[in-house]
Amino acid sequence: MSFRLTYATMFNPPEAMHERFEAALAKVSAQLGERHGLFINGRDCDSTHHAPRPSPIDTDLNLGDFALADPADVEAAMQAAQAAFPAWRALSVAERAAFIRRVGDIMEERVYEIAAALTLEVGKNRMEALGEAQETVDFFHHYADDFESNAGYEHLLPNDPLDGMVSRNRSVMRPHGVWVVIAPFNFPLALAGGPVAAALVTGNTVVAKAASDTPWSGRLLADCIRDAGLPAGVFNYLSGSGRDVGDAMVRHPLTAGITFTGSVAVGTQLLQKMAGGAWPRPCIAEMGGKNPCIVTEHANLDRAAAGIVRSAFGMGGQKCSALSRLYVHQDVADALIEKLATQVAGVRIGDARKRENWLGPVVNAGAFASYAGYVSQLQAAGARLISGGRQLREGDLARGYYVEPVLAEADLSHPLWQREMFLPIVMLHRYAQRDEAMRLSNQTNMGLTAGFYGASDEVPWFQENIEAGVTYANRPQGATTGAWPGYQPFGGWKGSGSTGKAIASFYYLQQYLREQSRTVVE
Repeated sequence: MSFRLTYATMFNPPEAMHERFEAALAKVSAQLGERHGLFINGRDCDSTHHAPRPSPIDTDLNLGDFALADPADVEAAMQAAQAAFPAWRALSVAERAAFIRRVGDIMEERVYEIAAALTLEVGKNRMEALGEAQETVDFFHHYADDFESNAGYEHLLPNDPLDGMVSRNRSVMRPHGVWVVIAPFNFPLALAGGPVAAALVTGNTVVAKAASDTPWSGRLLADCIRDAGLPAGVFNYLSGSGRDVGDAMVRHPLTAGITFTGSVAVGTQLLQKMAGGAWPRPCIAEMGGKNPCIVTEHANLDRAAAGIVRSAFGMGGQKCSALSRLYVHQDVADALIEKLATQVAGVRIGDARKRENWLGPVVNAGAFASYAGYVSQLQAAGARLISGGRQLREGDLARGYYVEPVLAEADLSHPLWQREMFLPIVMLHRYAQRDEAMRLSNQTNMGLTAGFYGASDEVPWFQENIEAGVTYANRPQGATTGAWPGYQPFGGWKGSGSTGKAIASFYYLQQYLREQSRTVVE
């Protein structure tokens, strides 16, 4: 197909895409309930303990029984990665890039089956699931191309100006060793696969852990890497809780670096741990967002309404880039609210396997309960609920975790203006002066994404003053969401990211390397 799937183009796919997804869903559904192991030192491994994983779409649906790693599994994976490091590091740039490209090729052959699993495991609608699967393919291809085109970031430097001898200088970038990747539930394939590809292509070996809610996605990633024929021990996959397995990985003496995606609180703790010890070790912490959008009196309100609904409520607001805070000029607030209410009323909520449903369930019982708690807090404080607020328990929906999108007009003193809820809840405030909107937008400890709708001559003001790593202006495809490898680098400022460097940017791969200056006198 000539259609190029990205998060920005996913809203009008060809019919053939739906047909292939339906076929893949039938195939994957026939395999539900199977037993899934770990992947350590080039082998699929069983574990002492397993746990069933229900689907958030229907908790009577058992996706499979998934291995739970124990301390012995962590030790085996770390030792295997350490043993594999010297030979993997010694491969040429081209050899490692070829392996990583091969993983991407295999994954692309399985995109539809992986997407079907993502729909079942996370509750994403089919286009969101296909988008994540294809995005992960693009990470593997993009990082292989990037590392190879930069020749491994090695640079010849001028010779020292010495008489009677030649002093040659060179700067080289070298991998750290065993790299730990800890992935979140919301993009379990992409936010595991992207860091894994980056760490591997730069010469590190990897031990990766999936989120407790999404072990299947991690296992499917491991299958692609296994089938690409990477040497034993170069990549290892574990599943289990962060408290048990994740903490053991972080504390392990062989851990040379970490990429973590998750909350600000946990990311900050990891940064502190990695800064301690005998020497500081790198920690790429990609953390949360409390993302704002400003709508001025000059905005195209139809475009704004489309982008706001897609970013606030897509995937149930369970994106670190989801729109959470909406600041609308008082002269257009009522008109925009009317358009938003109409769009929200048209959102189809239900079983994410069905083509007609745009909004599936939230991920688990904890998120379902948190939704009710936040709605109660808004109501108790006198917030105006323009739309939504109900947990949906009717009919087949009673077996899943379905909720309505919430648009709430709330006083600025409400504490939820500052809390990342990770749910389909967006709060609205009317402003009089645009400097007030900017001040409020930046009034957060996080700075991941931000959106803007207004006149073209207002865009530079927004871009120069907003404190966020990813910005979008006048974008109907998503006010604050939708970055794609090769098109929009993705990374946060302030509490949203530890490095100031974005995923799939010009600067990302170097974070997995350390510089060595080499001088040889002849």
